[in-house]
Amino acid sequence: MKRAAVTSRLMGLLLLAAGYPSAGFAQDTLQPYQLVRSLQLVQDRIAAGDHAAMPMQAKLLEMIDTRLREADAEDFKDPKNFRALLVYGMSGGNPVTVEAAVSRAKAVDAQDLSIAKGVINYLVGRPTGAIEVLRPIDPMTLPSDLGAFLALVKGSLMATDDPVMALTLLDEAKLLSPGTLVEEAALRRSVGIAVTRGDAARFARASTQYVERYLYSPYASQFADSFVSGVITLHMSISQDKLADITSMMDPEREKVIYLRIARRAAIDGLSELSAFASARAEQGRDGNTNQGDPRAELYSSLSTVTSGTIEDVRTKLGKIDRSKLSDGDRALLDAAQAIAGEVVAPPASLPAATPASAPLAPQPKSEVAATQATDAAGLPPVEGAVSEQPAASPSGGTVAAAPSAPAPSADSATVLPASAPAASAGPDTTDPTDAAMMKTRRQLDLIDQMLGAAPK
Repeated sequence: MKRAAVTSRLMGLLLLAAGYPSAGFAQDTLQPYQLVRSLQLVQDRIAAGDHAAMPMQAKLLEMIDTRLREADAEDFKDPKNFRALLVYGMSGGNPVTVEAAVSRAKAVDAQDLSIAKGVINYLVGRPTGAIEVLRPIDPMTLPSDLGAFLALVKGSLMATDDPVMALTLLDEAKLLSPGTLVEEAALRRSVGIAVTRGDAARFARASTQYVERYLYSPYASQFADSFVSGVITLHMSISQDKLADITSMMDPEREKVIYLRIARRAAIDGLSELSAFASARAEQGRDGNTNQGDPRAELYSSLSTVTSGTIEDVRTKLGKIDRSKLSDGDRALLDAAQAIAGEVVAPPASLPAATPASAPLAPQPKSEVAATQATDAAGLPPVEGAVSEQPAASPSGGTVAAAPSAPAPSADSATVLPASAPAASAGPDTTDPTDAAMMKTRRQLDLIDQMLGAAPK
């Protein structure tokens, strides 16, 4: 109740400030630490699934940027304001503003200045310099708000070189800031690191916690990417019962989408048993609402048995699939599966007469994997509420977080986005429009997410 009351009062002040004609009311009235605390509260609501709070996040980032540009040495005599500057930098802030404000701060604690140097290095894309400065600083000795963000950033920076220490730091971030966007990001990163380490137990535990607490976060699509990849990578260590336990906490539509994605990846990778299991779960549905007749589930289950002894049944099933309901990538999969099935039942070719020189081999049909490597786009259905977050606009008109470019996310995603603005190409456009829009929006989402602890590339 106390936290809700504080949030309500701060939101009232911010709404008043947003509509004030001079646009300077909030900056003159609220201290930097008050504005940054408001930003954290809004981001925590977003992590919990309140997507309506995202415009307020954008407005707050703009207001804080303006306030910090005007802050002077007197403002930073209050340690809370300097810590707020550092938190702002690690939660989607403008690195130019952070660096300028640090240069104006006087009589600041030496450790806080070291953290500031590390944060600036991190923001401008110098991860080696950042970790060199931040390595000796223990997040657990700092005030919890600053320590949580520092643990998240250090854990993300060390994920590749020292994944064991990275997981420890991410655990500290969760401990220092439970129920927040910091915990959401730490759990999501833990899932990915556990996959690279082959730690199935850690993967299952972090995935369970994420689904329990943050399934409706706008970043949940990134968790879904890591989860599906983890199930494929760790398929020998993750039991079907454990997988079913985790997905049973999802709503029926998200569970169906996850199983469709797992079935597709497993079929392409030749994991017949996993593909058949996931396809059956996707068709099974929940609460008596089956998904039988979904052409994708039928396709993926057929792929898992395309070379079995029931090939005639598989060919018949493939022939009944409605191609118009498949994405471009899945139509390519269907073509490849039908070609393979045709080869299985085709009569053997006559042996050529012996000749001094071997006759050239006849072209072979493309294999399933070759036909799908360049078109791994699932074309999955919309999921209500799974909307990606947009980065906030800075006062200068750009994005607030001038983060290093993030790697392009996988097209095989369950994010819900408008099917518009397909990527341009020199030749005929064969890109699934939903996939193109998905990738574009998630690249924007990565800008703020980088500031929440994703290691710069």
